[in-house]
Amino acid sequence: MYKNVLEVKNLTKKFGNFTAVDNTSFEIREGEILGLLGPNGAGKTTTIQMLLGIMHQSNGEINYFGTSFKKHRSAILKRINFSSAYIDLPKLLTIDEVLKVFAYLYEIPDKEKRINKLLKEFEIEHLRKKAIHTLSAGERARLLLTKAFINYPEIILLDEPTSSLDPEIAVKIRGFLKKEKKEYGVSILLTSHNMQEVEEMCDRIIVLHHGKIIAENSPHNLTKTLSNSRIELIVENKLELENFLKNNNIKFQRDNSIFTIDIKEKHISKLLAQMAAEKIEYQDISINKPDLEDYFLDVIERGNK
Repeated sequence: MYKNVLEVKNLTKKFGNFTAVDNTSFEIREGEILGLLGPNGAGKTTTIQMLLGIMHQSNGEINYFGTSFKKHRSAILKRINFSSAYIDLPKLLTIDEVLKVFAYLYEIPDKEKRINKLLKEFEIEHLRKKAIHTLSAGERARLLLTKAFINYPEIILLDEPTSSLDPEIAVKIRGFLKKEKKEYGVSILLTSHNMQEVEEMCDRIIVLHHGKIIAENSPHNLTKTLSNSRIELIVENKLELENFLKNNNIKFQRDNSIFTIDIKEKHISKLLAQMAAEKIEYQDISINKPDLEDYFLDVIERGNK
């Protein structure tokens, strides 16, 4: 029995002298949502294209369900699927026609029932007679997700799945994905520039930079590596607080009456106690612990050095 539903070993892709993906190895477990993060040009799209067989790797192995993708490509592709905000569908066909084509290609039993269920899930059943070229960006994104789930995939690769959706629909899509994971053990590889979405959805994250994996862990464990929190204070007596911070060698940024201080979490209580002892009052305070976006920016900055 295979341990992981996907195993990637020493995956490499070169274009002449340029290495887009550089000897990367990772796995996806059954029922796991794995985030694939990185700045533009990091190698995310190239990696996904190799995982789909659209592009051949220069070196390395891709194994799905314990079998070689190279040797069993057709059988494996029936068990996986893909959606991206950046792919096109036949513009003159209707939603209904597109989904029926894919249902036939995947040999889906009871095609009409499956199509109806997914159209309802993604709230586009009222659009089924509309041509693709008439759809809004959000409607098109939901159609692509409908198409991606039509074959009951065991692994689905999602590239920016909610990038064109309004917040209400994006919340529903994330709920659908989590339900598929919980009820059917669907494994998901997710790319997104929405760090809040990644933090909410992903069990584990890998960060690509210049084609290499530079970090891998759960969102919680990655953000724990950052020790600094951020305090924002709004005060009336701006000069009093400014002098206090300067006298105590505390670095800060000031925007009129708003003071921003980056400080280690363990030092926050000491700072507030010192301010109280000096009778320095503030009108409002917010304390923000590091989140995934802070970590992502930090690790990419370090990777550029």
